[in-house]
Amino acid sequence: MTDRKGEIAGNLAKVEERIAAACVAAGRKREEVTLIVVTKTYPAGDVRILSELGVRHVAENRDQDAAPKAAACSDLPLNWHFVGQLQTNKVRSVVGYADFVQSVDRSRLVTALSKEAHRAGREVGCLIQVALDADETGRGERGGVAPGGIEELADLVSGAPGLRLDGLMTVAPLTGEYAGRQQAAFERLMDLSTDLRRAHPAANMVSAGMSADLEQAVAAGATHVRVGTAVLGVRPGLG
Repeated sequence: MTDRKGEIAGNLAKVEERIAAACVAAGRKREEVTLIVVTKTYPAGDVRILSELGVRHVAENRDQDAAPKAAACSDLPLNWHFVGQLQTNKVRSVVGYADFVQSVDRSRLVTALSKEAHRAGREVGCLIQVALDADETGRGERGGVAPGGIEELADLVSGAPGLRLDGLMTVAPLTGEYAGRQQAAFERLMDLSTDLRRAHPAANMVSAGMSADLEQAVAAGATHVRVGTAVLGVRPGLG
């Protein structure tokens, strides 16, 4: 085993222990929570190691990094999640490799994703990114739609060719009433998920929690956690 593979394997084991312990504390089964490893800024070689270690879900937030990496790893049995703010001029590229786009937050993006997914003959899973630091109709600092905008976007996604409405995503906000209150933020997301599933029962993914707050996300009921640093180490600077 190479030094890097050993390092990643050790980190991955620690994260798995944290998730398992959080599930026990929350009275949940371990299989109810899917680990997505965020591979942004890391090379394709690390993605290959993750696949060898059994990881099946990886995430990227910048198309310029993700597209060549996904191409280099196209032989691997991976699900690719796009989790960053997505500009419409990058949609065609992203649809080429992403199985899920977790950052859907405006109608124009839904239209662009649908057009390109339909053109490519693909079905892309969509999560609506919820901004818990936004006012009822605005947008968040790091993207996302306010809770009051979820219903309209959900209806748009569910009726769009080439798209599948899979659920909700959030990033713990740095400002507003939920700043520093990760579990309260994630519990609010779960309430919004319950509301969403009344109209769209299959949209049951809840993506929340990262390296520092995955336990709070699991306690709140998240189905997917997005972990980068705790698995791959401190990110190298972008050159």
